[in-house]
Amino acid sequence: MKLREMDEHTTYLEQLQEDDGPVVLFNQFDVPPEDAERFLEVWADDAAFMKQQPGFISTQLHRGSAGSSTFMNVAVWESAKALGQAFRSPEFQARAARYPDGAVAVPHVFKKVAVPGICVS
Repeated sequence: MKLREMDEHTTYLEQLQEDDGPVVLFNQFDVPPEDAERFLEVWADDAAFMKQQPGFISTQLHRGSAGSSTFMNVAVWESAKALGQAFRSPEFQARAARYPDGAVAVPHVFKKVAVPGICVS
């Protein structure tokens, strides 16, 4: 699977070095329509693997509506560093080869932002 950066100034791998509290991974997957079912099978297996890793909290996969083959994974981790250790593990890296050839992943790590009167961090 090909990786594409969401932010041209901060790479996903740079983000995986931080160790300062809970983070949310947003990972957009663009999948050729004919490969959507295969993508779902591989993603489910990967999610089961990640669920067993230290620091994993939760995940939820979303699919674009109206027949879209764009997916969004939203995963919560105790820290970006924990996510990075799971992502860089040889077992997980070997799994990446199972995704359809035309699939592109666009991962990025986020933290909640406090906006007074609107939301808390």
